[in-house]
Amino acid sequence: MILTQKRPTKQIDDFNKRFNHQPAFLQAITEVWEDVHPFIEAHPKYQDIPVFERLIRPDQVLTFTVPWVDDDGSYQLNTGFRVQMSSALGPYKGGLRFAPGLNEGVLKFLAFEQSFKNALTGLPLGSGKGGADFNPKGKSDQEIMRFCQAFITQLYHHIGGNWDVPAGDMGVGSQELGYLYGHYKRLTHRHEGVITGKPLAVGGIQFREEATGYGSVLFARHMLQSTDEDLEGKTAVVSGAGNVAIYTVEKLIACGATVLAMSDSGGSLSVPAGINAEKLEVIKQIKLERNGSLKDFPAEFEATFYEEESPWGIKADCAFPSATQNELGESEANLLVENEYQLVCEGANMPLTSRAQQIIREAGLLYGPGKAANAGGVAMSGMEMAQHRRIIPFTREEASQELEKLIQHIFESCVEYGKSDGMLDLKKGANVAGFVRLADAIIHQGW
Repeated sequence: MILTQKRPTKQIDDFNKRFNHQPAFLQAITEVWEDVHPFIEAHPKYQDIPVFERLIRPDQVLTFTVPWVDDDGSYQLNTGFRVQMSSALGPYKGGLRFAPGLNEGVLKFLAFEQSFKNALTGLPLGSGKGGADFNPKGKSDQEIMRFCQAFITQLYHHIGGNWDVPAGDMGVGSQELGYLYGHYKRLTHRHEGVITGKPLAVGGIQFREEATGYGSVLFARHMLQSTDEDLEGKTAVVSGAGNVAIYTVEKLIACGATVLAMSDSGGSLSVPAGINAEKLEVIKQIKLERNGSLKDFPAEFEATFYEEESPWGIKADCAFPSATQNELGESEANLLVENEYQLVCEGANMPLTSRAQQIIREAGLLYGPGKAANAGGVAMSGMEMAQHRRIIPFTREEASQELEKLIQHIFESCVEYGKSDGMLDLKKGANVAGFVRLADAIIHQGW
């Protein structure tokens, strides 16, 4: 995968040569560089040392073998990873992902994006990502528990409440985090905020599951309000059917929007009358409790499931891609433009390809980049770390209020650095605002 731009720079040519074998990472750093390098050229302070080069080099990449035993007594081997990207702003912070085929390049992309996301929050958090090429689907609860214990046995001496604080990601929910945390305590004899997103019973924070999806909707509302519009009365399509997507739908309903479709790995569920609270509860039971498919959605709700189809052909006002990276490509972006969408707000990490971003931005759609729009989850993780330190739990209301304040802060930062000649580019604003905070921290601490 070779990325180009209309006026290629020597630096982009260098990125292409060095990271062509890691396409997701290459895409992420190139998109940020295109926004950041004009800012660097205009500010000599950031030219004395190669700060951007420092930001794309992880502090440390850990790769390790995870041996475990399945329910049949057979020995299994997986590969685990932890990319400790940057500690410029604080302890490494970022999720763990369990997914077949997971590799270092994907995790470097996620960790690099996490650097900017965490910087945008204003919280003292560094960045990292990790996980394993383990597929939790079809595994028994006992197998998942044994794998989590084997995984943390290999990782525990590289993490800690003031050094590296993992959280969850795809394939790693609150139960998996509980298993990881329980075994960490057995190994270290320490009860600390080293893993966030845990169940409430073992020190988790209220509102964590909802935070990423709710935050994405709050960011979209700020985007519309900047053009004197609002979410109330709008129609929306949400891809995905995990925590982020489900709680995006829940918040959209609360804001008065009508959600017309969702999707999962099997296809898309179209609900022309809209997904109301009752229908969403059924979807929660299918996806979160039974780990089923949206095709199991009851027919009496007048919905249609389209196998192996994306939801982007459905006409609506707002798109919330909330499944996975690069899920929305050139053809889907053209569909959004043809169907006269107004807004695209990323709930997942980099769900739009570079070409898709170019198409929707050139067409004038409002675009909320994931590093800004989906930062609600890490915000709650930061609060969970604070909760451990103060030993007093935050209420749901306190967490909700903090999320609203933080999303407003992020949006205002994006506007500050993304406004030029009467135009507003939130992607550029997010990248430059994140870069400034990271670069200043690096410079002040010494190269």
